[in-house]
Amino acid sequence: MARNQADFFDRLQSVTEAFLTRRNRIKRIKKEKQKAKHPVRDWIEAFVWAAGMVLLANQYLIQAYVIPSGSMIDTLLIGDRLFVNKLVYGPELLPGVAKMPSVFKPERNDIIIFENPSYISRGPVFDIAQRIIFMLTISLIDIDRDEHGQPRAHFLIKRGVGMSGDRFVMENGEMKILFAGNDRWTDERGYAAQRGWTHTITRLMEEDHYPDLVMAGKAAAWQDMGLPVPEYLRDANMLAASMRYPDFLAHEKARLETLRSAMPHNRRYATRLAKLSLGWYVPDGRIFPLGDNRDNSRDGRHFGAVRLSKVLGKGTFIFWPMQRIGTFH
Repeated sequence: MARNQADFFDRLQSVTEAFLTRRNRIKRIKKEKQKAKHPVRDWIEAFVWAAGMVLLANQYLIQAYVIPSGSMIDTLLIGDRLFVNKLVYGPELLPGVAKMPSVFKPERNDIIIFENPSYISRGPVFDIAQRIIFMLTISLIDIDRDEHGQPRAHFLIKRGVGMSGDRFVMENGEMKILFAGNDRWTDERGYAAQRGWTHTITRLMEEDHYPDLVMAGKAAAWQDMGLPVPEYLRDANMLAASMRYPDFLAHEKARLETLRSAMPHNRRYATRLAKLSLGWYVPDGRIFPLGDNRDNSRDGRHFGAVRLSKVLGKGTFIFWPMQRIGTFH
């Protein structure tokens, strides 16, 4: 019995010694390899590893984004840098490739980032390279610029205002909503107040400017027809031209109404006018995005509702500048 125990402990000691010897040898080999590494190679490996971690985090978890325009004033200002939650709606497998599924969908009033429907791609290789560089530099470097050196708007950030089945119309720049299943139009500002939403719907146009803006639209129609503009329209046209942020849609509607009256046989004018008069409808599987700064935003009123599959994430937190650090709604 005693001899068997002695043999057991001898074998255990041998196995332990062999394991510790092997482990020490592996550590020594790794240490020698580390010493033999060239400092530049060591730095490159560290950079590649860090870059890989940044890319993974940006692609699947959270990504930095910079606000390029004033379309979301006062919620978001030009130059604000913020983090976008990409996990919540399902991240893309690769930049520009199919999205992963998610149990969560964009909801009304969410601030969403999505692919610009009006964006003209320079090709998949450039798009992927641009997004990788943009993510690696935490939104500091954007190689996708126009001929004037300004960033091209590949992605937009707006507020999700309309859901599937909703209809919208604009009256002097103010939005009215016909919710799916309802038979009465609802004023957007009143609805936001009822829900307790605190964001500001910013207007740059004064209510009493609309008569002149309508006259300016009519004057533009006379010019389009190659006719001299009547005197009673000239002053309004000059005033509207001096406005920094006119309501383009109201101007366009007045122009098309005049053209339609003058040329009722022209179906092109009738079709374009119908789109502005009847408003916008949100089909199933889409969301209608609008900027909080209604008179200075290119949004769903110009390109329509956006596919949910094109919504890449939800804005969550401003990290720069320092005086703006915090969440937003």
